[in-house]
Amino acid sequence: MIVDQDVQPEAVDDGAAESGILSVTPSVASREEPLQLEIELRRAIGSDQLRLYYQPLADLRTGQMVSLEALVRWQHPELGLIPPLQFLPLAEGSDLIDAIGYWVLRRACRDLRTWIDNGFSDVRVALNISPRQFRDPRLVEHIEEAVCEAGIEASLLALEVTEPVLMQDPPASAAVLRQLKDIGVSLMLDDFGTGYSSLTWLKRFPFDRVKIDRAFVRGVLNNADDEAIAKAIIAMAHHLGIRVVGEGVESEEQCEFLRRHMCDEIQGYFYSPPVTPKEIEALLVEGRRLPEHLLRIQKKQRTLLLVDDEANILAALKRLLRRDGYNILIANGGQEGLDLLAQHEVDVIVSDQRMPGMTGVEFLRTAKGVCPNTVRIVLSGYTELQSVTDAVNEGAIYKFLTKPWDDQLLREHIAEAFKHKEMADENQRLDLEVRTANQELALANRQMEEMLRHKQQQITRAEVSLDIVREILRHVVVPMIGIDENNMVAFANSSAETLLAGFGGLLGCDVRQVLPELFTRSDELANEPKTCSIHRNGMCFDVTIAPMGDKSLSRGKLISLVKREGKL
Repeated sequence: MIVDQDVQPEAVDDGAAESGILSVTPSVASREEPLQLEIELRRAIGSDQLRLYYQPLADLRTGQMVSLEALVRWQHPELGLIPPLQFLPLAEGSDLIDAIGYWVLRRACRDLRTWIDNGFSDVRVALNISPRQFRDPRLVEHIEEAVCEAGIEASLLALEVTEPVLMQDPPASAAVLRQLKDIGVSLMLDDFGTGYSSLTWLKRFPFDRVKIDRAFVRGVLNNADDEAIAKAIIAMAHHLGIRVVGEGVESEEQCEFLRRHMCDEIQGYFYSPPVTPKEIEALLVEGRRLPEHLLRIQKKQRTLLLVDDEANILAALKRLLRRDGYNILIANGGQEGLDLLAQHEVDVIVSDQRMPGMTGVEFLRTAKGVCPNTVRIVLSGYTELQSVTDAVNEGAIYKFLTKPWDDQLLREHIAEAFKHKEMADENQRLDLEVRTANQELALANRQMEEMLRHKQQQITRAEVSLDIVREILRHVVVPMIGIDENNMVAFANSSAETLLAGFGGLLGCDVRQVLPELFTRSDELANEPKTCSIHRNGMCFDVTIAPMGDKSLSRGKLISLVKREGKL
């Protein structure tokens, strides 16, 4: 809980100071002995020195905030706001972690209640859970008490669990996770990819979401291994109907990578740093969203990049092509063109060949490496056949056009290039939609399996209850007979079998043969409760006939025979 272990030293270096959240003296340990700090931490729990911050998670399909992660801080009266890395390890070594964790749980539930009262009923909060809390046999009970006290649904909470916690005792972990799912809490596997990550474990545990560890997200742009791991995690989780969160997203480029590879949600300073509950409410009022161009499925304006070292050529091309509705970017050389490619998503590039510093072919070859999906055209009055031929053969150039150009023909070539690009984009879009549909189908299958599991549990419990009732009734000293809707004996306890021993096996017999006295006037028994008396074996019995199904799906009737004292 319920405490966050995810504030890494990198976060402090990469913007913690500007967020105002981790502003604290360089090292608390250098000013306080551990024992003294532990004493002060115990005092802090009871004296309202702990603070709860929340970091939003954004959906890459809608761009909207979809949930929050609760993060605890310590507002020390002298040392200022202390980040978790400086006091949670101390708490983990003592019983303080339990007190902090359950404080976080109760406070998060109260904050949820406040947001609901203020009109924000769709907020969800994820709580980090410590190893000690996960092993606490009263964990589920504590959660139920906290949500009941706050008057909220348990479905508004998610618990983040790390792989090492699960691996300490996998069978026991699976049982705990099932209990949490049964009360409505959703589950998130935190820091996925750093431990014993495998498809087997994802299948075994009922997680709703997994988080790609920040270490891999940080390396997706410049490390082939991290890129491959991130893509594999997304594909693996989606195959099982599990949503994926990219953690520690600090830049638009990282967000774009995750968007392009079908990640579902992001969390990090790029969208929002951890903020106070009041600031979360302000974000909800604002309706903060990710930019449209970073959403998973989108329709973009056609963007054309013109690169030429002659200003008059650029001006002429811009005048000619402006009528076709393109978003036109211009650059005076190869390096300037690469800078624009780093800032904008470009569909088609038209470049001169003979430019100072970098030829058109060299520029387009580099552009292919940076933006492989662009369509690249050389428009030049200078022809160096070998370099152009090599570039065409290796795919760096889509077409080579010569100056001076024919206006109509040039427009047609560029329009064709955009159609070529849009066809590739459409294929990519359709692939995204198919993968999204497959993901949703896998999720539906997962939910169906969960429903079937619950139904099977209910059936098993009902069967066990029925067996218990049957066993109890068999030992009741009062003779009891159960009959179905066709008056056939479906149950008889030991006392009834002894009383009616002359009929052999009672099960399957017609009750009209076994107890004909009940049918003196009719071949059917009334559907209302009935009492009467009969004589059997020289004894008088008070008979009660009770129809079944008043509070269950049972059908038929239950007949009990109570012996009167004395013989008649």
